[in-house]
Amino acid sequence: MNVLLIGLTNGVVYGLVALGYTLVYGILQLINFAHGDVFALGGLVASTIVLGVFGIEADSSPGLIFAGIAAALLVAVAFSSLLNTSVELIAYRRLRHAPRLAPLITAIGMSFILQNVGLLGWGVSYTTVPRLIPNSDVFSAGGVSYQWNKLTVVAITIPVLLLLTWLVASTRQGKAMRATSQDMEAAAMMGINVNRTISFTFALAGGLAGAAGLLYLLQFTTIRYDQGFQLGLIAFTAAVLGGIGNLNGAVLGAIVIGLIEAFNEGLSWHAPGGDWTRSIVFGILIAILVFRPEGLLGERTPEGG
Repeated sequence: MNVLLIGLTNGVVYGLVALGYTLVYGILQLINFAHGDVFALGGLVASTIVLGVFGIEADSSPGLIFAGIAAALLVAVAFSSLLNTSVELIAYRRLRHAPRLAPLITAIGMSFILQNVGLLGWGVSYTTVPRLIPNSDVFSAGGVSYQWNKLTVVAITIPVLLLLTWLVASTRQGKAMRATSQDMEAAAMMGINVNRTISFTFALAGGLAGAAGLLYLLQFTTIRYDQGFQLGLIAFTAAVLGGIGNLNGAVLGAIVIGLIEAFNEGLSWHAPGGDWTRSIVFGILIAILVFRPEGLLGERTPEGG
């Protein structure tokens, strides 16, 4: 049961990053490989707010810690939104009607550029923050326990996911996003500002990545400039598993990946062990692409010419 709770907690963090992939793919059919690096930079910026601005230490007062977390969340979300929007404006906008290989290569290039920005700004070493949320038990019964730091991650993430679902499904901006996703030219003819809608989508995806960066710090306390590359690939796998372009599918795929990781690393019987976790995750990605490329909740659509 403990392993199950750990898997769910990790899964919701992956879900925030996976939603960024699926939002951008849904509107542009583009895999933004730089998205994981936006997550890493968001986490590094959050660590700077916590350590450099508020000077939070392990024995700091609860009020200071709460203020630091709130400020770090706001700054990380704003920074990551601006960064992701800038990436779209500089690297992707002029390639919108280019062959699909061109923006894909550009996305990989942007990923390396953002990694080097993180390396230049924060160095090669891991950035470590104090444990901001205590890892004492919220409850413990029958050998099953759950800690405050994990509960905090889930408590922040679930309202964000619900708010995002409402925004896309029920608001005017969400309707513009859906219309642009279905037919960009028809949406423009109906008076929708396509460029603004796409920029809003990138800003929203970047904000989710920034929030995920802070939540990752709350749970694991360390982050490095290249952390987003590996976690981004895992989140991308989750998005593909659930059905890329499908918001609910991205969350479902992320939770499944989180559970697979937790059970593989947390069970001592018949499990291959932690060294095999990445191989299992990417083996699942290959299997999904071969046998059900539309994912668990995605719909099979004909390829446009």
